[in-house]
Amino acid sequence: MADSLSDTADSRPKSPEGATHLPANNVHGKTAFLALGALGVVYGDIGTSPLYAVRECFNGMHAVAMNDVNLFGVASLIFWSLTIVVTIKYVGFIIKADNRGEGGIFALLGLILGSPDQLKPRLRTAMVVGGIFGAALLYGDGIITPSISVLSAMEGLEVATEAAKPFIVPLTCIVLVALFLLQKRGTSGIGNVFGPVMVLWFLTIAALGSWEILQSPRILRALNPWHAWEFFSANHLHGFVVLGSVVLCITGGEALYADLGHFGRRAIRITWLGLACPALLLNYFGQCALLLNHPDAGFHPFYGLVPSPALYPMVALSTIATVIASQALISGAFSLTQQAIHLGFSPRVHIVHTSAEVKGQIYIPGINYALMIACLVLVLSFRESSRLAGAYGLAVTATMGLTSALYLAAAIHVWRWPLWKALPPVALFLLFDVSYFGANLFKLFDGGWITLLVALLVTTVFTSWRKGREELKRQLFAGLLPLDAFLADIERHPLARVRGTAVFMTISVEGAPPTLLHHVKHNQMLHEHVVLLTLQAADVPAVADEDRLRIEHLPSGFYRLVAWYGYMETPNVPKAMRLAACFGLPLEPTKTTFYLGRETLLTNGKSPMWHWRKALFAFMSRNAANPAGYFGIPPNRVVELGAQIRL
Repeated sequence: MADSLSDTADSRPKSPEGATHLPANNVHGKTAFLALGALGVVYGDIGTSPLYAVRECFNGMHAVAMNDVNLFGVASLIFWSLTIVVTIKYVGFIIKADNRGEGGIFALLGLILGSPDQLKPRLRTAMVVGGIFGAALLYGDGIITPSISVLSAMEGLEVATEAAKPFIVPLTCIVLVALFLLQKRGTSGIGNVFGPVMVLWFLTIAALGSWEILQSPRILRALNPWHAWEFFSANHLHGFVVLGSVVLCITGGEALYADLGHFGRRAIRITWLGLACPALLLNYFGQCALLLNHPDAGFHPFYGLVPSPALYPMVALSTIATVIASQALISGAFSLTQQAIHLGFSPRVHIVHTSAEVKGQIYIPGINYALMIACLVLVLSFRESSRLAGAYGLAVTATMGLTSALYLAAAIHVWRWPLWKALPPVALFLLFDVSYFGANLFKLFDGGWITLLVALLVTTVFTSWRKGREELKRQLFAGLLPLDAFLADIERHPLARVRGTAVFMTISVEGAPPTLLHHVKHNQMLHEHVVLLTLQAADVPAVADEDRLRIEHLPSGFYRLVAWYGYMETPNVPKAMRLAACFGLPLEPTKTTFYLGRETLLTNGKSPMWHWRKALFAFMSRNAANPAGYFGIPPNRVVELGAQIRL
């Protein structure tokens, strides 16, 4: 529906002058409160990685022998991975690349596209496709993280008793179904307990690891990177393959950047450096120390740290922690979808706002149930976290590499860093990113193809929708009648005018909308006031109300109204109209009619798009969410005018 969608990413305007976005939590909250909230949201994924990271290095088809060289080497690799990739790269550098307080790969892409530099078309296209693919990879991560996390937590029951083994998969499925069914209630209530639970989780795993380190303090020699070198010297190519399991310790690192807007840089840094990172390192080193003296604990070294009387409570705590980790990924998938819609990469879907106070809390039924089905299929297909780990890692490492590349582009084109300043840190980051990605390529046929397939499908949907919108817009406005000519014509040939206001929604800020021309052609009349409304996507997360609107008074009772929305916002037309009324636009809600265009797309036209992409675009267009509902327009105030268009 071309006449009611905001413009695509390539043609959207720069952010309006003075537009700002300061997250409400950052303005009104205290650092301690934000830090507690960050623990409950940001660190769920990376915080539960100890459940399976060390285990996968010494179990499965790519495992290495459990000897001193390998144990010290794995511990050293984990330490330096967390230090370089998470602490230095994300907490030290990437987290500074905020877009008006917001983080994440779409925020970074918006920062680059909104730079004053005129990027070359090929470079711009590469940046857009890279950003889309990086975001699409996170959907694959959103499928695997709940599956592997909950399954690995439940496997603690098998450590307690072999009799529990047949119940692990059914219990995992029950937890996952309950988690996804609860999404429609929103996270505001349960979110209040996320922080304290994760504090308990980190303190517990730190204590368990510390006790084992005290039994074998020599494991601390692994802080020396020489042990990582010895590991590769002893294992050669096999050691590089095991790096694909080591990378599991940094899965979730991207969340530190993606959730920047919710908690702020200071809270995230304090929680990572003050609690999460030390607790993780203590637990990882504790697991390796345990295996130095008790190689038989290699079946599940995490639960090997737990005293027998505390095993069942620890399984319960682990399950809760993995549910929290899964919640963060699910909410992230909802947020990504909302951003993709507003940036012009995705068709409209039904979005439910679950909180009147916190606008970022949304629920998307279609995405929720698609993720639930995919998670259940994975659990029932793989049945063990070790087998599922083969599918984990490719999405994470590819996204990290793309983030590093986009960060380099931002440093050069946005902050105007010289190459000698920008290249060294990014080269270090890419060295780790490319190494991890290369190591995970060995998992391609063990299940890694799943995340790549999901990412390719999502990327195909996003790029096909964007290309289709561009072709549709080109055809609709190829012979666009200039608005001045239209106004001059109705001055010469006056039409009957009726009381009230007509709002014609259009994606163009120029010319007379096709819906207006169709209305005049068929009805031979106009309302007393006519508003031409255009919704525009700004290169910022949110736009302040004082900067949201631009109103232009035109002859014959016409008005041109442009409303900007950030990519973290859902456009709401009635609110925009009420805001416009405060600025002098004549408007009576009970006497206002909204005119929307609805196109029937035929795929036998001369558009240069491939036929299968035309068919996909037409299918998505037919099944997109109702525009009136998406934009918050009362259905009884909407008139739709249809047209057939050949692509």
